[in-house]
Amino acid sequence: MEALNSKRKALNGARILLVGLAYKPNVDDPRESPTFVLMDLLKERGAELAYYDPHIPVIGPMREHAAWTGTRSVAWNQSSVAGFDAVVIATAHDAINYKELAEWSQCIIDTRNAMAELKTRPGTVWKA
Repeated sequence: MEALNSKRKALNGARILLVGLAYKPNVDDPRESPTFVLMDLLKERGAELAYYDPHIPVIGPMREHAAWTGTRSVAWNQSSVAGFDAVVIATAHDAINYKELAEWSQCIIDTRNAMAELKTRPGTVWKA
């Protein structure tokens, strides 16, 4: 909320992209992923959510997170990614181009220190 507030945006109604759905980097297994907890919490607070994961193009049936079954990963391109108010890096896959993410996004919440080595615009990256 703090990152969004700095951009004069409210969490309620904000478009948020979660990057990385798998439970650990570079795998295609979403079981026990903490990203689902983030998705549920943000949705409860009124955010509009989407995710991107190069290893999980569609969320399959899962007992614990049945409400997300069938949800598809967004396309990785500038027009898609730039349309979100904030991006939350939840799983840091090697296949993700973080340089492009920094260029395309105005607000990135980095929970995995994936942006540490990149030069970004001031106020763009929030460490969480």
